[in-house]
Amino acid sequence: MAEGFLPVSKRDMIERGIAQMDFVYVCGDAYVDHSSFGAAIICRLLEAHGYTVGMIAQPDWRKDDSINVFGEPRLAFLVSSGNMDSMVNHYTVAKKRRQFDAYSPGGVIGKRPDYAVTVYCNLIRRTYKKTPIIIGGIEASLRRLGHYDYWSDKVRRSVLLDSGADLISYGMGEISIPEIADALASGLDVKDITFINGTVYKTRDEESIFEGVRLPDFEAIRDDKKKYAESFRIQYQNTDPFTAKRLYECYDGKMFVVQNPPARPLTVYEMDAVYRMPFMRAYHPMYEKAGGIPALGEIKYSLTSNRGCFGECNFCALTFHQGRIVQVRSHESIIEEAKIFTKEKGFKGYIHDVGGPTAQFRRPACDKQLTHGACTHRKCLYPKPCPNLKVDHSDYLELLRKLRALPKVKKVFVRSGIRFDYLLADSDQTFLKELCQYHISGQLRVAPEHISDNVLSKMGKPGVAVYNRFIKRFDQVNKEIGKEQYAIPYLMSSHPGSTLKDAIALAEYLHEHRLNPEQVQDFYPTPSTISTCMYYTGLDPETMKPVYVARNPHEKAMQRALIQYRSPSNYDLVKEALEKEHRQDLIGFGPKCLIPPRKMGPRNDKERRPENKDRKNNKGKTGRRRV
Repeated sequence: MAEGFLPVSKRDMIERGIAQMDFVYVCGDAYVDHSSFGAAIICRLLEAHGYTVGMIAQPDWRKDDSINVFGEPRLAFLVSSGNMDSMVNHYTVAKKRRQFDAYSPGGVIGKRPDYAVTVYCNLIRRTYKKTPIIIGGIEASLRRLGHYDYWSDKVRRSVLLDSGADLISYGMGEISIPEIADALASGLDVKDITFINGTVYKTRDEESIFEGVRLPDFEAIRDDKKKYAESFRIQYQNTDPFTAKRLYECYDGKMFVVQNPPARPLTVYEMDAVYRMPFMRAYHPMYEKAGGIPALGEIKYSLTSNRGCFGECNFCALTFHQGRIVQVRSHESIIEEAKIFTKEKGFKGYIHDVGGPTAQFRRPACDKQLTHGACTHRKCLYPKPCPNLKVDHSDYLELLRKLRALPKVKKVFVRSGIRFDYLLADSDQTFLKELCQYHISGQLRVAPEHISDNVLSKMGKPGVAVYNRFIKRFDQVNKEIGKEQYAIPYLMSSHPGSTLKDAIALAEYLHEHRLNPEQVQDFYPTPSTISTCMYYTGLDPETMKPVYVARNPHEKAMQRALIQYRSPSNYDLVKEALEKEHRQDLIGFGPKCLIPPRKMGPRNDKERRPENKDRKNNKGKTGRRRV
């Protein structure tokens, strides 16, 4: 395997003595050779299997020549949008253009097109008519079948058809991509690669689809929201590599897009091998003058210990992408990487994170998952932990102890999400105590998301009583160890199921507990989540029952404003919401009131609010309550 960065130019290719690249990877992100970047993992993996790979990062899609850096690859082009869906990268939930792109040089926006996978593939096809194109990454993975697209507000076709690509490698790709490469290298036509799990292909011959389940036709899900919800339910029930069926949907009565079952989970040995590959752990030097790649700063000294999540929040796409079965690296692999940190000049002694989608998940939810897969019709943690759930923090705790004992390591932070319901299910509270003692610095970010049980049920999250129990225990542990630390809740507005009444209930909760959120996330309908299906159809795909959805921008603004009701700029929206729901009892100067009877300047408002005097006398407590 060659040392250094992947070739990014014809000159690099010639210097390595490569006459023709086996693969050319076209990516919407700048080139960062680090294991937190999917493009880097796939390219290094192909190198490890003996293939040559050239990287074209952020080509100018307006110029045909931008795709010709290496000429035609021997086997295929590989295309991804990067670590994010290009539309999420470009637009806020209000569909306003973002002003910063952490995955581009200097954070400059506009280095990739909207719907990047489709645009890049069309760019390639204009020059290379028959060269195989394999698409992957988050954008292709979550758009692999017909899907609701929030930004165009319509149901779009599979990205396989719109892009003109030949195959999709969905999910993480470490198993399917080498199999695809070997099949192409053997001389197999890309149209005949229909047998690899973790891939999506297209065919005109329905008879050739072996033991497939036919989903509602694309035209049906495009025109009928109930059909869309029914199709999504079937897809969601077939995301497990052990139990999933082959699924397919028909377009125009003649083209079939076929999704093979997901690839199997990686073993510990395979996970270790992925993270042992010779990453440069840096962005390419060509970006230095532009100020580097901001995204690297967030993860350069962080450690990935797991992937997959059995938490299954309805607004999260992890079930469709990484799956529910947790896969982990060994302690030895993680510690080996941490030791590399300690030898780098820029390392200051702080490991910024040790985790993954959920920090403390270091094993599958139960023993049966590795032989029979995850249950199709029930969740591991919702509405309450499954009786078969194996709750055990000992392995993660041991890992953290080993890391903080390393020479030159001053502190090991845990900044990935913590599932507080899983933590509460553990009768041994040693992990919580050591988490508070050693692995947070004043604040622990947790994600109750809401406090209305009505909304939480649509999110697939535990009821507010569970969160309250966690906060009580968290405070007690900090009191025992003599630390003043605070739990900072992440909150979401306008999730399907949330009415103005629910938003007002959340505002009352924040007022009662003296919480003052400075950041709030509006629900963002990204492709291939249960919540997005609810948003589009108004139906819960799991039950097919109606769900209230706040789609009107003004109502969404009111729900958001209620969470930040203290802000003078939100006064009019909060008052309108309270009056609309006949909650004038919350307008006034009483101890339970959210706002005064009339809009006031910040200074007068502070003087008049009865709770302000209490805050002034308890400055140490107010820090805990700011998000």
